[in-house]
Amino acid sequence: MPVHAYGAHAADKPLEHLEITRRATGPHDVQIDIAYCGICHSDLHQVRSEWAGTQYPCVPGHEIVGRVAAVGNHVSKFKVGDLVGVGCIVDSCQTCPDCEEGLENYCDNMVGTYNGKTDDAPGWTMGGYSQQIVVHERYVLTIRHPEADLAAVAPLLCAGITTYSPLRHWGAGPGKKVGVVGIGGLGHMGIKIAHAMGAHVVAFTTSDSKRADAKALGADEVVVSRNAEEMAAHAKSFDFILNTVAAPHDLDAFLALLKREGTMTLVGAPATPHPSPNVFNLILKRRSLAGSLIGGIPETQEMLDFCAKHNIVADIELIRAEEINTAYERMLKGDIKYRFVIDNASMAA
Repeated sequence: MPVHAYGAHAADKPLEHLEITRRATGPHDVQIDIAYCGICHSDLHQVRSEWAGTQYPCVPGHEIVGRVAAVGNHVSKFKVGDLVGVGCIVDSCQTCPDCEEGLENYCDNMVGTYNGKTDDAPGWTMGGYSQQIVVHERYVLTIRHPEADLAAVAPLLCAGITTYSPLRHWGAGPGKKVGVVGIGGLGHMGIKIAHAMGAHVVAFTTSDSKRADAKALGADEVVVSRNAEEMAAHAKSFDFILNTVAAPHDLDAFLALLKREGTMTLVGAPATPHPSPNVFNLILKRRSLAGSLIGGIPETQEMLDFCAKHNIVADIELIRAEEINTAYERMLKGDIKYRFVIDNASMAA
């Protein structure tokens, strides 16, 4: 079925209106009318070929929320009219140990919501910058937030789970001192979620002007990372640091803030590598430097339910589809608090 979408025909071309085709709804499929789709920094990396392997035309978008329009005859979890979401995964092998443990995000054959290999034409997946999508029911999520919050729920499908998963895995909670590096699309979600988990949250920013914003998001303390005295005051005191920055930077400054056996986990994905950390910052206190990739489907549902319970949504700016290219440029400049979300109804205009 043809649907309106926005995508790019080449790395150096702007996103523009396209018409794409979605597969017919199969026995286990859910057809979703997309209401809103968040804009992720990964979208920009992918559409501009800053990460290898982009297929064109590329229709980005993996922060999808909307209503069920149709279901296949074997679908049992969803019905027409349900509020649902789709995140970064639309398929996986379903049989490997990762899939069997609900960690489809680590499956070697995980299929991304866009630019992933598929049997459907044109041979790769097309994402949420479109008016409709068809997804196997296994990868569809239930939204329990009020419908009025739906646009602000969209970024939870990537930014929310990207920060929730490592915070949960490394035990953020009461009695733990947790740092969040970067107050942006990922970082602002990390602060909100870590605060709701009960941790003592310290936000790190390069800008003194963001102190009040970080406190409003739920940070107990704010450190300007360019201030050596402020950084030194927190030496060897953190149980866990979530580093959300998507640009290469000095990791040693933050590793030195970890307690013995503390961990810093990277979730930001820069286009070029970070400088290598000094090994002595790791071995002298048995510290760990780790990474984390979104979350599996069960954990993503858990995150959505947790956020609904604690009234957590993203801070967003709602835009029309024709504003996407401008939003990309503003995102590169950090001119957004803190996520852009597309009103997908505007794609038909």
